[in-house]
Amino acid sequence: MSKKNKPPRPEPETLALPLGGVDSHAHLDLEDFDADREAVLARARACGVARVGNVFLGPAAYLKNRHYFDAHPEIFFLLGIHPGNADQCTPETLSAMRRAFESDPRLKAVGEIGLDYYWEDHPHALQEETFRAQLALARELGLPPVVHCRDKTDSQAAFDDCLRMLEAEGAAGRKLLWHCFGGDAAQASALLERGWHLSIPGPVSYARNESLRQAVAAIPLERLLIETDCPYLSAEPWRGKRNHPALVGFTAACVAEVKGLTPARVWTATGANARAFFNLEES
Repeated sequence: MSKKNKPPRPEPETLALPLGGVDSHAHLDLEDFDADREAVLARARACGVARVGNVFLGPAAYLKNRHYFDAHPEIFFLLGIHPGNADQCTPETLSAMRRAFESDPRLKAVGEIGLDYYWEDHPHALQEETFRAQLALARELGLPPVVHCRDKTDSQAAFDDCLRMLEAEGAAGRKLLWHCFGGDAAQASALLERGWHLSIPGPVSYARNESLRQAVAAIPLERLLIETDCPYLSAEPWRGKRNHPALVGFTAACVAEVKGLTPARVWTATGANARAFFNLEES
């Protein structure tokens, strides 16, 4: 079938999901949404997304962009220094983060923080130092960390180092969310054994990600969240297009197929899990 004769992609409204889903990880303050942020938020709610976690990549982004969501109490916040920006972690930056968390009840977690070995130009030692400092801040504030862990293809060095550091910092048995989980069943088991939650992104729907689908099949529903990580990582059938919270329903549908459940069941369960994890009030 030629491209011009392909059927149109189904819209997220066709999933007919009830209001109650949660996109646990989004970057709606990025310039990708400057032209239509309000429309994106309205569409998310129309598609059943009750809450969205917006992730601010550092205190400067938080201070600059928080106002985008003044009229949207359904948006809760995460704040952290991404491992790719580890060189920006200074005592002054950490102090600014602490002040933000202490003054803003909409900030619910320290993240995304962790290790990223995909690119060569981010020294691992500096990433570890930044990760450790923010884990200490999360403990001080009594808030959960949301972990970013990315490896090179066919490697799990970052995963192993993350586990080593988290064990050393006493994170096992404490509330923690593994953002954008893309590993296999063995990695999922290692995280579950430590009492943590896993957030599943759109790539679970990609044809070549059978190992991730096998992992999802084995993860108890009560430990799962779903996310867009928008504007990145759109699920099928919107792969390659800008991601946005309304599309998280397709991730729920894929997880449901893998687990032999209805999309509505996965939608409401992962929404409830997110509300409990982030200590969110109903909205």
